[in-house]
Formats: sequence, structure tokens, C-alpha cells
Amino acid sequence: MKIDSENTNFNLRHLRAIHAIWAEGSFARAADRLGVVPSALTETVRQIEEIEGGALFDRRSRPPAPTPLGLDFLKETEPLLAALDKSLNRLRDHARGLRGTLRIGATPSAITPHVAPAIATFRAAHPGVVLTVHDDVAETLAGMVADARLDLAIAGRARSSPDLLQNEISADPFGLACAIDHPLARSAEQVRLSDIDPQQLIHLGAKTGSSRLLASHAALPLALRTGPLRSHSTIAQLCLVRAGIGVALLPRNAVLLFNDPGIAFVPLSDLVLKRKLYLLTPARRAPSPTAKIFERAFTQCVAKQ
Repeated sequence: MKIDSENTNFNLRHLRAIHAIWAEGSFARAADRLGVVPSALTETVRQIEEIEGGALFDRRSRPPAPTPLGLDFLKETEPLLAALDKSLNRLRDHARGLRGTLRIGATPSAITPHVAPAIATFRAAHPGVVLTVHDDVAETLAGMVADARLDLAIAGRARSSPDLLQNEISADPFGLACAIDHPLARSAEQVRLSDIDPQQLIHLGAKTGSSRLLASHAALPLALRTGPLRSHSTIAQLCLVRAGIGVALLPRNAVLLFNDPGIAFVPLSDLVLKRKLYLLTPARRAPSPTAKIFERAFTQCVAKQ
């Protein structure tokens, strides 16, 4: 579409000027509202009238009234100006993190101790943001952050990637998860790895961070590294533990995921191993304003723990 060259001389400053005069009913009050001197406002209106070829206000009336030409133009442009202001306000809110979306990834055991407090702090200040939490294993979450399906994630360490930044935030020790009435939960003696029946041990899938840590830990006996009882997720693993089907080697925060009174976390005297959690953020793209605000809230919450 060809643009009329005369229209390019008309800009938003002109439009706001005549609408301010119409709203205030006075050149002086309109000038004060716009933060300009009355003579500058008068010159702005003169420019518009010169561009459009007719008077927009009858200056002989008090207060100055729009001419029929001016009134038609004011009514026609009023919704345009309102829509522009609405769009500018929404843009400003997005830039300040007051609106928009936030997609957070988290390993399940990180949600209650770390992610939930940060979400509570963030939502108190930014209730208009649509926030989604996606739980999964570290490698999946890392891939989702790298390819922009998530803004950030809190999970175990993933494989190194030039698309990803991984900053350690916490660590918790491995121990034994067992039903509250299991003999090892009631033992008065220190529990050792040799006390675990390999046939009772419930293993996690090989793709999980916890599984990889255990598999690479030199002090873990070979008999405890694999077995016939397996689960796809920590939640399924804990459900089996609670039902008395077996026991599991897990980080403490994972065992205490739901503060289930039917499940006990038993420290192991000869297993010195910690699961570290990391904040995963993109390395090759700038975070959104909303993600930056949440990251600050998250960092502050972790520092207080």
C-alpha cells in the first residue's frame, strides 16, 4: 500500500495534543497535562491544521470547541489512541515482568524445598504472569531449556552443552528409603550398604541423574547397582517403597518429597554421596524480563535456606 507523503508529517505528538485539548477543554490545561508551554501546543495544532487543510478548533468559543471537521476526526481517532495506549501499557508490563508467561522446569524433589518458595514470592508481586511448572529428569529439562521450551530449570547436573549454563545451588546426601515399619527403619544400629538385600532394591531408570550418580560411585557394591526391581520415576519408586515392595537409594529431599509418614529416610554410614542441584539457564539467548525477575527471587529464597 502506497503511503500518502502528506500523512508522514502527522505523528503521535500531534494526535495526543488535539485529544488533550478536547479532553481538558482548554489549551492551557492541555499544555500542562502534556508538559509543554501553551505556545508550543498552539504551534502543534497549527501544524496539524496546515497538514489537513482546515481548522480543528473554534478559538472564538470559550472553551475552544472542536469544529465539525475536528470533531469527526477526534471521534474517529479516539479508539485508535485508546488501543495504542493499551498496547503500550501491555508492552511496558511485559518488559517489567508484570505480564506474560514463565515456564519453569524442575526435578520433583526440588519443587517443595526450592521452587515453591520462589514461586510464592514471585506470584505475590506478579500475579498476572501465567506460570507453568514442568517436572522431569535432568537431561530432558536441560534439553527443553536449551531449545527454548523452558525459560529455566532446577535439576541435577546434565551433560555439558554450549547452549546451557549450570550453576550449583544445593546438595543433599543419599540414603535409604524404606517403609516406616521396615526392619532397617527400626534398627538401633548404624545401617550399612551391606545390610541392604539386593533383591529388595528398587532401581530408577538409567537416564536419571540419581541413577547415573549411583552407577559411577566406586564405593557402591556391584550387587546394588542393578537388579530386577525397577521404576520409571521417583514417585513410582516411593509408592513401591511405601507399599513395602522394597527399598531404594535416593537423595534425602527425594525421600521427603511428600513428607509421607509411611516412608523413612535412613542414613547409610558407609555411603558418602550427595546429589547436587543446579539452576539451568540458556547460554545463547537473553532471558525474558519475567525469567530474570523469577531467577532473582529464586536465588534470594535459596540463599535464605
